[in-house]
This record gives sequence, C-alpha cells and structure tokens, in this order.
Amino acid sequence: MERSFKIALGSFVVSLAVLAIKYAAYWVTGSIALLSDALESIINVVSAVAVIVSVKIASQPPDEEHPYGHHKAEYLSAVLVGSLIVAAALAIMNEAYAGFLHPKPIDAGWTGLAVNSVATIINVAWAGFLIRQGRIHRSASLVADGKHLMADVVTSVGVVIGVVLVLLTGITQLDSAIAALVAVHVLWSGWGVLKESASSLLDQAAPAEELAQIREIISLNAEDAIEAHALRTRHAGKVTFIDFHLVVSAEMTVGRSHDICDKVEEALRNAISGAIITIHVEPEYKAKHKGIIVV
Repeated sequence: MERSFKIALGSFVVSLAVLAIKYAAYWVTGSIALLSDALESIINVVSAVAVIVSVKIASQPPDEEHPYGHHKAEYLSAVLVGSLIVAAALAIMNEAYAGFLHPKPIDAGWTGLAVNSVATIINVAWAGFLIRQGRIHRSASLVADGKHLMADVVTSVGVVIGVVLVLLTGITQLDSAIAALVAVHVLWSGWGVLKESASSLLDQAAPAEELAQIREIISLNAEDAIEAHALRTRHAGKVTFIDFHLVVSAEMTVGRSHDICDKVEEALRNAISGAIITIHVEPEYKAKHKGIIVV
C-alpha cells in the first residue's frame, strides 16, 4: 500500500479520536466555544475521507480516458478541504452569534479544558506530521489536510483562552466573542488552501529553483546538441511535466538525436522524482539563439 494512502487512513482515525475528545469536553461544560471547536472537528473527519479517496484515485496509472494520469485528483480534494474549512468557519460564527443572544454559564470548565487540551496536543503532532510527509511525497491532499488541522489547533488555543477568561471573570459573552474571532482565522485559513489549490489546477509552473535545476541538467547533458528552447513545466500532484525543443545539426542522424534525448531524460528523472519529459527535436535552422545554451 502506498505510504500516502496509509497516512490518509491514519488521518481518518486520528480525526475521529479528536472529535470524540472535543465533543466530550463540550458535553462536560456546555461551552459554546468548545462546541464550535467540536464542529470544526466534524469537518476534519469529512476532510480525511476526501483525502483517502483522492490519494487512492491519484495513485491509479494512466488509462485510455486519462492518458496523463489521475494526479490532479489531489488538487480537487484540496479544494474540497478548503471549502469545508470555510464552511466550518461559518458554522462557528453561527454558534457564536447564538451564544451572544443566549449566553449560558460554563459547567466544570477546568475539567473541560483539560479534556480539550488532549485533543489539541494530538492535532499539533499530527498536523506537523501531515505537512512534512505531504511535502516529501508531494501530496497536495496531505498538505491541505495538515494545514486544516493546524487551523484547528489555533481554534482550540483560542477556545481555551476564551473559556479561561470566562471562568476568571464570569463574563459569559467572552465565550462567544473568542469563538467569533477564531472563526475569522479559520475562514482566512480556508481561503489560503483554496487559493493554493486553484493555482495548481491551473497548471502552475515548477518553482524558480526547480526550473533553474532543469535548465542546468539540460545544458550539461545535451552533448552535441546546439540549444534548447521553449521550456515549459507544470505540476500535477507528484508528477512534474517537462517539455522543450532541442535543436541539433541538420546532418545528425535520428539515432544520435534519440541518444541525446535519452541521456537528458535519464538525468532529469534522476534529479526530479516523477518527471515526465517530452522533447521535440528540431534542425539547426529552427534555432532561436536564446533559451538554454548547451555546454
């Protein structure tokens, strides 16, 4: 089983455990802020399911209907996760508003805080793990899920502050006020995930450092070619698509130009995991006298 899929399954289990703990904290206290925290955790469970499905789909090999693979399924999942974060923010805001209108005293507040803190610690550890592993395995779904959990951590910290203030001051409206502030932060986090995922769906180019690496590899390995130009790149999940035009002498044999392409492709694949390369060979009169100079 692919590691990304195993991590996604683990995320589902962790999210269920955290939801149970947070709801227990609300059940003990009756706090609106703690209820809001539990509501966001429901979104975490749904998000974990979306990640499992998207990682599974993205791992499928290319087929007749999808010759370039299914890698973008993860970006669609990330968009869904971002949308769910926004939905969670709106749900929290609604509960905060209701709390302002009908404030309620908090029962067993310190016990509830202790229970809720256990869930927060679990989320901090798992969110950091998801973001690190998502970047290592270039999984947009895992990174988005990790950022969602990190937003949940901020929510939990805000909730703790609110409940502590209520317990110390006796001002029950503070419970809802902190929940409303946390909702604004969660909304901003959801927007960030949506923006990043949408950019990837629009075939965003490889980062500047990776582009520079690609140019250098082509320059050093395209021996006997004249130049390379029209370099284009795009990311799709774990895959980096690279295509460019390679200019060679008009007298060069097809066999020799093919050997050069093989050498360049092998060097690129060794340096960039999951690279899919397309090279268009052109005769020297097609040279642009710009682009990548072959060493």
